Amino acid sequence: MNMTPCYSIIIPAYNEEKWLTRTLPYLKKAMETLDVSGEVIVVDNNSTDGTARVARRHNARIVFEPVNQISRARNTGARIAKSRYFIFLDADTLLAPALLQNALYHLSSGRCCGGGCLVDFDKPISPFSRKILDLWNWISITFGFAAGCFIYCRRDGFEAIGGFSEKVYAGEEIWFSHQLRSWGNKRNMAFQMILLHRIITSSRKLEWFSPLQLALSVVVLTIFPFSLRFRRLCSHWYYRPNPDKPEKNNA
Repeated sequence: MNMTPCYSIIIPAYNEEKWLTRTLPYLKKAMETLDVSGEVIVVDNNSTDGTARVARRHNARIVFEPVNQISRARNTGARIAKSRYFIFLDADTLLAPALLQNALYHLSSGRCCGGGCLVDFDKPISPFSRKILDLWNWISITFGFAAGCFIYCRRDGFEAIGGFSEKVYAGEEIWFSHQLRSWGNKRNMAFQMILLHRIITSSRKLEWFSPLQLALSVVVLTIFPFSLRFRRLCSHWYYRPNPDKPEKNNA
C-alpha cells in the first residue's frame, strides 16, 4: 500500500555528483529517526555529470529541470512533491536529525507557516569569514530571512505565494521569506527561525572565491538588486570548478 509522505525534502542539484554522495546518506539517517514518512526529491538542474545517477542510487525521486536557475529548480521539485510540508535543502548541506524533527514539529503545530535556521560551515574558516557568517546569522534572525540552504514551509503557503520568484537568479530566499511571513501573519502563523540547531553547509565557495570577492558580490547585488535578474551577474551561485583542475584555496 502506498502511503502519502508527510514531508518532502527538495534538493536542487546542478553538477552535484560529488556532494550528493555525502548528503543523501546523511539525510537518510536523519529521516530514519522519525516516526512519519518522507520523500527526497532531487532536481537535476541540467547537470552534465552523474548527479541523476547518484540520486537514483540513493532511491531519491528525480525530476529534470532544463533551465539552470535555482528558484526554478526548487519550484519544479515542489510541483511533483506529494506531501503537505516542504523542506528545501542544498546539495552540499547536511541536515541533522534534531533540526529535521524541530522543523516538522513547528509545521505540524498549526502555528507556523515555515522558517529557517542558523548556518554553520563544515570546516574551520578564517576569522574574516566567521565575521561575515555571524553577520548573516544576525540579519537572518533579526529580519526573519531563511538561508537558501535550508528553508521549511507549508505546502499551502508555498502555493499561495507562488513559490520562489523565477525573475531572479539569486537571493530568491529573501523574497520568499518575506512573502511567506506576510501570508502566515494573516493567519496567525509565525515564520519561525530555529535557534537551537544549525544547518551545516559546505565552505566550498571559500575555496573557489576569496571572502572579499564574496562580500563585494553581495554588496553589489544589494545596492543594485536589479542585477539579480541576470545569471551572469550571479556567477558565485552557479560556478563549478573544472574537476580536472585543482581548486583555489582562498579561505
